[in-house]
Amino acid sequence: MQSLAYEMEAAVVIEWMVSVGDQVAKGDPILIVETEKAEVEMEALDEGVLVEVVHGPGDEVPVGGVLGYLESA
Repeated sequence: MQSLAYEMEAAVVIEWMVSVGDQVAKGDPILIVETEKAEVEMEALDEGVLVEVVHGPGDEVPVGGVLGYLESA
């Protein structure tokens, strides 16, 4: 989980916009998280196939925590 604000410590996963097995490109919106101030779409930092979701809806994830795993082609 990347930091979306200077003082952000964690965010709650609201919804995954892609499913395991989906191909994503760098910059594609992949999930929505809720911070203390707003709901925010997070983008893929790399390209590949989503092979595992580590945290689902309702899970609080600290900054630096793993949300899911992409496998490159």
